[in-house]
Amino acid sequence: MIRIALRTLRFHKGGFLASFIALFFGAAIVIGSGGLLETGLHNAAPPKRLAGAPIVVTGDQLYPGSQSGELFAERIRLDAKLAGTIAAVPGVGETVPDVSFQAALTDGSGKQAGQKVTGHGWASARLTPYKLTEGSPPAGARQAVVGAGLAEQAGLSVGDKLPLLVHGAAESYEISGLSTGPDGASSVFLADAEAARVTGRPGAVDSFGVFPAAGADLGAVRESLAKAVVGKQATVTTGDDRGRAENPDVIADGGDLVSLAAAFGGLSAMVTVFVVSSTLGLSIQQRQREMALLRAIGTTPGQLRRLILGETVFVAAIATALACWPGPSVGSWLLSAFADAGVVPEAIEYRAGWVPLAVGAGTAMLTAVGAAFIAARRAARTRPTEALSEAALQHRWFSGVRLVFALLCLGGGTALAMVTANMDGPEAGSTATPAAMLWTAGVGLLGPGLAKGIAAALHGPVRAVSGLAGRLAMLNTKVRTPQLAGAVMPVMLATGLAIALIYLQTTQASGSERAFDESLRADLVVTSDSGGLPLDAVDTIRAQPGVAAASAQIPSLGYIEPKGAPAVPPPVDENADGEEVERPEPVAVSMQGITPEGLTRTTAFRASQGSLDALRGNTVALPTRYTDGRKIGDKVPMRLGDGSRVVLELVATVEGKRGYETALLPASVLVAHTDTGLVPQIMVSAEPGTDQAKLAGTLSALAASQPGLRVADREALTLVRADQDDTQSWMAYLLLGVVVGYATIALVNTQVLSTTERRREFMLQRLIGSTRRQVMQMMTVEAVLVAVAGIVLGVLVALLTLVPLSMSVLGSAVPDGSPWIFVTVVVAALGLTLGTTLLASAAVLRSRPGDVVGARE
Repeated sequence: MIRIALRTLRFHKGGFLASFIALFFGAAIVIGSGGLLETGLHNAAPPKRLAGAPIVVTGDQLYPGSQSGELFAERIRLDAKLAGTIAAVPGVGETVPDVSFQAALTDGSGKQAGQKVTGHGWASARLTPYKLTEGSPPAGARQAVVGAGLAEQAGLSVGDKLPLLVHGAAESYEISGLSTGPDGASSVFLADAEAARVTGRPGAVDSFGVFPAAGADLGAVRESLAKAVVGKQATVTTGDDRGRAENPDVIADGGDLVSLAAAFGGLSAMVTVFVVSSTLGLSIQQRQREMALLRAIGTTPGQLRRLILGETVFVAAIATALACWPGPSVGSWLLSAFADAGVVPEAIEYRAGWVPLAVGAGTAMLTAVGAAFIAARRAARTRPTEALSEAALQHRWFSGVRLVFALLCLGGGTALAMVTANMDGPEAGSTATPAAMLWTAGVGLLGPGLAKGIAAALHGPVRAVSGLAGRLAMLNTKVRTPQLAGAVMPVMLATGLAIALIYLQTTQASGSERAFDESLRADLVVTSDSGGLPLDAVDTIRAQPGVAAASAQIPSLGYIEPKGAPAVPPPVDENADGEEVERPEPVAVSMQGITPEGLTRTTAFRASQGSLDALRGNTVALPTRYTDGRKIGDKVPMRLGDGSRVVLELVATVEGKRGYETALLPASVLVAHTDTGLVPQIMVSAEPGTDQAKLAGTLSALAASQPGLRVADREALTLVRADQDDTQSWMAYLLLGVVVGYATIALVNTQVLSTTERRREFMLQRLIGSTRRQVMQMMTVEAVLVAVAGIVLGVLVALLTLVPLSMSVLGSAVPDGSPWIFVTVVVAALGLTLGTTLLASAAVLRSRPGDVVGARE
């Protein structure tokens, strides 16, 4: 039977080509998403600037004692005195501190910022190592070494002045030398003491590069260092982990990549299973007459099963093997696209082994074999005497097993919908996407019955509008229910996923935009090209004529410690029997540092209890839902963004939109615990009747004393926020494009297959007198029926997904987004279905009826 299976392939080129396309693209996408997931799990960011140090000691971004892996948002810096502790560890030869800071080249006046650069202390140059190509190291506080690439771009040379905007101030240095290194186009080195000064954190360093003594064992030194820094909020890294010291965002963003790739991979795998099983099922259904003839001439059930499985395995093996070549490229391309958009750090390297290849190929192969086995089992169970009538009438189009799985999927979708509706708005998408998968699977399993019901509902209107062509089309859909469902399901899949996932993004973006707009009351915003402004700039701006109010805004992320948590959590919580027990987890909360003067004039924050004017010193205003029974005047232990533990007095509570709540802290408390140590923006409200353009000019004049100062209006601030949302939306649309693109290929693939396999039927119609035009009219009606049924079911899937999401994000059952999105998706689905069906029908009708009908089967 295997030999026969291989010989039959050339007689069913259309069906097997369709199966090959579905398997190839499906396996490639799953392999790519699997590679992306493995990359996130490895989270490998090989060091560049610190590559010369075998061991790097850096701040530990993990929340101490957290069992859920909570991370601090700001860089954890180390006490410079830790160098003595490290140097005392046996086997350590030399310890080199590393300090980095952000800066920008200026035009010399300090007012116009240019290229962004990264500054370092000269001692850390040997951690790469950087090499001097010209000149000498910085010998004094006003000297600097510049990367050769940067000097070439800026037209600088040894002896020239280097004007920098750093930490809110304009500085000028003499270039003492040029260097080469991995980021020579953006590197500046200052004397170590000067680098510590301009960071605003003297006595703190980012990392320590450690060089073991000659002959010392690297592993032993690493273990000794790890013991020496216990309790110092430090971690010891080697190998690729050293890259995390260069870019701490790798830790958090790598975790985000895992969840992103898992969601995308799950969606891709689901779509692949759906498309492959649907395409193979339809391909085998088209051959029911052949199967019936084989059973009628004595083929045993086992032989028929081997025939179908042999054909499928042959095609699937070739398709999945070929997909292993472009699959990793798909994952690498996705990672590069995310890095270009700023979603993940560029430092993360694509790392994928054999597991994604096995999973992707295995998913496609098992799906193909499973679909073929189900179809073969059904054909093999038919009695020889009933085979031909079964092939002609095709009564069996549903089963109890199918119904059970459909109900399970619909039940899972219902459960996730209830969870989604009660989640915080920003997190609702995490359950809405898997809910869309379950709704799609459930509706797909019920597809034959639903498609038949929709066709029956359209029976009267179609016949009334389209006459004889409509009557023939309705008769075909009535007796060809499995084929109808096979053609409808890809339309449903593409339409449902496109509408659901696009409106999911627009709805979440709208929720974020509304929350931002509702909280904004300022007319102008003041920022700086140097990364921020000193805190005293708030008072300077408030004192300008025409300014009604001004308040700092310093965003960060921190944690509310659990009640009763010790100040220094033990490494492990154990009970009396020595068994590990779970400890309560901290509560993550968005933080904003503010100055209370002018807060209510520039933002929408209002105290529901207490007073926001009391936000001075070590105080906090918590969102009501985060008070956990605390009352005004109670002490609240918290961890700030850089891991510092503070105990603040609760002076007020504030209401906020669910999922967008923010804890308010005095700017003086929070500013020192952010990466820049500066105020990123100052919100300004104008006096009534003040010309805002004139006020903006007045504030801009402050650049003379505050280098890099910039003034923008409220619309500009909104645009910045929109750009941030667009980045997230772009990422989602990229993944959506890959998945929906595959579903669209399946749609075209299936419509072509279902049409070309009816060649004999069309020719019989031609022989009994039907014209090409009449056959095309019949197929037009059928294509419209398929498209309408698929669109209706797709819209059903989208509504079941979007309504709970919209309830969570917007508080309304109606999702937000342009109606043209819906129109575009519907028109595209209708156009693709109609176009591919008619083109395939026209190609079939070019044949001579006698040649087709008289040909051997």
